[in-house]
Amino acid sequence: MTLDLPVADSPDTALVSTARLMPDAQTVTAVRHWTDWLFSFRVTRPASLRFRSGEFVMIGLPDERGKPVLRAYSIASPNWDEELEFYSIKVPDGPLTSRLQHIKAGDRIILRPKPVGTLVLDALLPGKRLWFLATGTGIAPFASLMRDPETYERYDQVIMMHTCREAAELNYGRELVDNLHHDPLLTEMFGEDFAQRLVYYPTTTRETTGRMGRITDNLTSGKVFADLGIPPLNPAEDRAMVCGSLAFNVDVKAVLEGFGLHEGANSEPKEFVVEKAFVGDGI
Repeated sequence: MTLDLPVADSPDTALVSTARLMPDAQTVTAVRHWTDWLFSFRVTRPASLRFRSGEFVMIGLPDERGKPVLRAYSIASPNWDEELEFYSIKVPDGPLTSRLQHIKAGDRIILRPKPVGTLVLDALLPGKRLWFLATGTGIAPFASLMRDPETYERYDQVIMMHTCREAAELNYGRELVDNLHHDPLLTEMFGEDFAQRLVYYPTTTRETTGRMGRITDNLTSGKVFADLGIPPLNPAEDRAMVCGSLAFNVDVKAVLEGFGLHEGANSEPKEFVVEKAFVGDGI
């Protein structure tokens, strides 16, 4: 995408103008459109950026007046990656995504290198199973954590529950998990049975598929436990992370508390955490 920058008299003044409008600019290295309303992209990583898998940063573009339009985006790549990956929806009239969806390799975006967030391993107590519960692009922080070896050092099993309206919206997560199941480094680190330790449980709510239902319903009915052959959630063994719309987060929090789990934080680790900064359909 071509940004609306002031006309420059020379390449040198163009660089100065870009630096003034986008002092934290990073270069887009790749863009992939998964559906008409979902896309992912990768950008260069600031040399000074250090983050924990699961955290988010502020990214954006300048508007017509040169004022930054910024939104919180979870980093989808793990903390060891040399680049940063993001996963986003497309909103036709969204202040940011209406323009962000048109970026291409070589374009520049604003990235504020100050990572924060609650979906980090340090906010949870040790346990046996770690549940990732997400709707839509809420899978992004878990894309980071699923690719982090520390996740499997801390937990025997990781279960990724991802719910979307239609099957095509699940392709990002499905491809990611499939690649991880065949990742030679993780297999070397954790043994030939590594693929069995990462379980993917995708469901749809609108399009008819082989596995349907909301995450809350599949948990409360016990369907997911029966399907996977594991016991119901319990505070002694299970830990969970939640990322989705505000309504989804509230509903899932109530379900987890019904199983006896308690919400934790970086300062006080417990059995589950909720991402409070997830950006919804208005971005």
